[in-house]
Amino acid sequence: MEVIKKQTGAAFKLKKGQKLKVIDPQGEQVSDMVLFNAEDTREKISSGKTLDFEESILITKGNFLWSNRSHKMMEILEDTNGRNDFLLAPCSPETFQIMYNNPDYHPSCFENLYTNLEKFDIQPDDVPTAFNIFMNVQFAPDGKLSVDPPLSKAGDYVLFQAQMDLIVALTACSAEDSNNGSFKPIHYAIID
Repeated sequence: MEVIKKQTGAAFKLKKGQKLKVIDPQGEQVSDMVLFNAEDTREKISSGKTLDFEESILITKGNFLWSNRSHKMMEILEDTNGRNDFLLAPCSPETFQIMYNNPDYHPSCFENLYTNLEKFDIQPDDVPTAFNIFMNVQFAPDGKLSVDPPLSKAGDYVLFQAQMDLIVALTACSAEDSNNGSFKPIHYAIID
């Protein structure tokens, strides 16, 4: 079991057919995930293609995560929580300036994604919208979005299976609103 400490991230390779289990060990903690084709990193996870081909904005067990080239990247085999988000971008330094009115430095998922992806020669501008595991985004009839506390309980997990050789980056999200005001670790395991 690998541990991503609070407000940090990790990046690693996952071979086609391998499974990735992402666990919320304490509950109410979001993990942002981005995927790249290990053979050509210009191919990456796509929120738009996934929502289009899966015909839903609620992506969970039985759904696939698709690439910008319309290829399946991951299948979700199990999801004990059932609520994830694929609408909102990773929190960034600007998120905290614009939405939280915080001019000071604040750790962010965007920074934790791109700094961990540097070893794979992936640049900040290459980071797409993340699949936000355990994130509870609600939407009103008028379209207004709200970020509510995650519904995940301690031990909840999502089990993915790689549909191609991948580079994966994960975070333990740094945005207060996404995690009900506190920051906790994320655990993950690669299963052959």
